[in-house]
Amino acid sequence: MSSDLQQIRIGLTDNHACSYLPHLQERVAVTLDEHMHTSENYEVLLANGFRRSGATIYKPHCDYCSACQAIRISIPEVKFSKSQRRVLNKAKIFRWELKDTMDDNWFDLYSRYITARHRSGTMYPPKEEEFLQFSQNEWLTTKFMHIYDENKLIGIAVTDVMAHSTSAFYTFFDPDIDISMGTLSVLIQIQHAQKEHKQWLYLGYQIDECPAMNYKVRFQRHQRLVNQRWQG
Repeated sequence: MSSDLQQIRIGLTDNHACSYLPHLQERVAVTLDEHMHTSENYEVLLANGFRRSGATIYKPHCDYCSACQAIRISIPEVKFSKSQRRVLNKAKIFRWELKDTMDDNWFDLYSRYITARHRSGTMYPPKEEEFLQFSQNEWLTTKFMHIYDENKLIGIAVTDVMAHSTSAFYTFFDPDIDISMGTLSVLIQIQHAQKEHKQWLYLGYQIDECPAMNYKVRFQRHQRLVNQRWQG
């Protein structure tokens, strides 16, 4: 981390049940300095394993577990696998558009997604205002990658955009679509990052024990942050 960011103040949350590994306890370190809330500083923090939730910037800081590893894709070195190319070929009937705001009917799609895929999670039951607070903030450029089947909205990938990188913040989609929409949303964000000549696409955290996350490691070339060093 650059010298001007080494002295940031950090607060720790209390321990609570882990959202991904329920048999374990989790807590996070939260940045306390308001001056960190800029696009430039957040990009540096991303490179040091932090993420955001709304306007809160945090990093896993668990007592007895280090399963969460920040993961990112090197955009200049991207190589799509055969299976990823098949997803792109199947998705040729779709179109995508990056927007500053979400379409008016976004909450209907989000509700169907949460109800079908995450009924046991903390975001159920789906609440419109809760998701807006979770996904947006006033100091970072956040875009919304809309995916359409003809004129029907089938997916939205919330994407943070910075000078040298983008960050896949959250994706929701039509749970009835017969295609890997999670993989497709990352592929589309990769294509956008290539078009904009970005260096990195951040994918959040990888937890190998969590099967729902394992699609992330199939993107090449990816790197993981291990002991504060990017490896891959």
